[in-house]
Amino acid sequence: MSEPVSGGVAVDVTTVPPAVTPLDAKECRQLGLIRRFGIMGSLLVGFGSLGAGAAPVYNPLPSVPVIGLFARIPGVALAIALLGMGMLIAGWLLLGRFARPGRPRLISRAQLNRTLLMWAVPLMFVPPLFSKDVYSYLAQSSIVSHGLDPYQLGPGQALGQDDPLTRGVSNMWRDTPAPYGPLFLYLGHLLNSLTGNHVVTGVLTQRLLAVAGIMLFVWALPRLARRFGVQPVTALWFGAANPLVLFHLVAGVHNESLAIGLMLAGFEISLRYLPKPGAPPLASLRKEWTFVLLGVAIITLGAAVKLPALVAAAFVGVQVARRWGGGIRRLLGVGAIFLATAGVTMAAACFGTGLGFGWIPALSTPGLVRSWMSPISEAGQLAGSLGVLLGLGNHTTAAYDVVVMMGYAAAAVITVWLVWDCLRGRRSVMTGLGASLAAWLILHPAMQPWYLLFPTIPLAASLAGTKRFRVLATFGCTFAAVLLPPTGGTFGGRIYIAVLAYVAAIVVLLAMLAWMNRKIPFLTREARAEV
Repeated sequence: MSEPVSGGVAVDVTTVPPAVTPLDAKECRQLGLIRRFGIMGSLLVGFGSLGAGAAPVYNPLPSVPVIGLFARIPGVALAIALLGMGMLIAGWLLLGRFARPGRPRLISRAQLNRTLLMWAVPLMFVPPLFSKDVYSYLAQSSIVSHGLDPYQLGPGQALGQDDPLTRGVSNMWRDTPAPYGPLFLYLGHLLNSLTGNHVVTGVLTQRLLAVAGIMLFVWALPRLARRFGVQPVTALWFGAANPLVLFHLVAGVHNESLAIGLMLAGFEISLRYLPKPGAPPLASLRKEWTFVLLGVAIITLGAAVKLPALVAAAFVGVQVARRWGGGIRRLLGVGAIFLATAGVTMAAACFGTGLGFGWIPALSTPGLVRSWMSPISEAGQLAGSLGVLLGLGNHTTAAYDVVVMMGYAAAAVITVWLVWDCLRGRRSVMTGLGASLAAWLILHPAMQPWYLLFPTIPLAASLAGTKRFRVLATFGCTFAAVLLPPTGGTFGGRIYIAVLAYVAAIVVLLAMLAWMNRKIPFLTREARAEV
């Protein structure tokens, strides 16, 4: 059970997950088959990306013997990538059988980590997939290397429209300022000093940052899960081996990886020597406060990559306030200490990198795109359309702005309510953090599938042991994983190619799943009951 309860109210105790035994010989053979199935899927995604990835404008692949063939058969390449995606998703779902809490035998952390590594490694050396954001990272980091301000100038203005790095940036972002924190752009600048304007090596070094973030939350997640009463392997399966991680953090090279990694590492470090509320210290008070404030500083560094990470500091503050007896006064006192710590850390990041605080006004840049996946964007568009229908004129932009502000206000109210609930002990701070991040990011006007990882990974450490959450969230992650094609665009407007590729991939995938069901029965009533 993920959140221990007493009389219907969550209490702050460390619930040690029940002991389990290793997988038996038959299950190990099945695990090996699932691993190979996922590896094959990962390799197919890699091969398909050569012709159906989010390739840069200056793409060297078509001139490479054999490899360049995929760029000449984009429809086939897309079908291959889609088939690989389906195999990885199916492999993840099958792997979940061995990580389900309540089983007498569970996959070990070492086995799960090796599986994650095997599936991720082929995706570390492929062209970017699902999005071209990494080319914006490269261009904006190059602006820093040129001694210019990325929060005032877009890549086209600072580097020139013909610069190789600018050419890779989507047209809508070529003349917009960077919305990313100073720490991320400074790290990108350091990498740019090694790679210059070489796109391929630049993408590979950016992927190193993404992998570093994954390593951080793979370290923190099982520790946090044990602290909140969830089997560590269950949390790792749902949070780290998730297809959204493989597709959008490893293959897609999104900087959410580093932000989430720093956020969860800081959260774990903050709680490391924090005793249960009302209990005597686990260590000296000096050591306890040193780790609490160190964790808050690390969380703030995560916010210097992507601002939503800062929400974690509020819930660490709730846990510290409860440790000292709870109540609004203690929460405000702890909040003042945390605010000073975060302010000093953020100032050090802003001034130490030489980029200042110009990134704060630039945070509105992603909102320039009205995402069809965002409920807020759709509500704003609907309000504008209703105005036109009623003969009130076209006020879509004004209506959109009002709805966006309402969304932010709603997210703020939800966060305050969750903080209050956690302070009263009604839910764990990790659940409160995940739910708060879900509110902020789902109510964001530029919602994207990889944004869901901000709430998904913290919730893996607190709710993955609950069957209802696990079933619903698994379905949601599976659906989100296939929302975007690997091309990162519309496939040149040739929609018929995409349709044929999807049909071919689905047919082959169904045949392969039928074969897998003979080796590892998962369509029987008993297998469905194990979900």
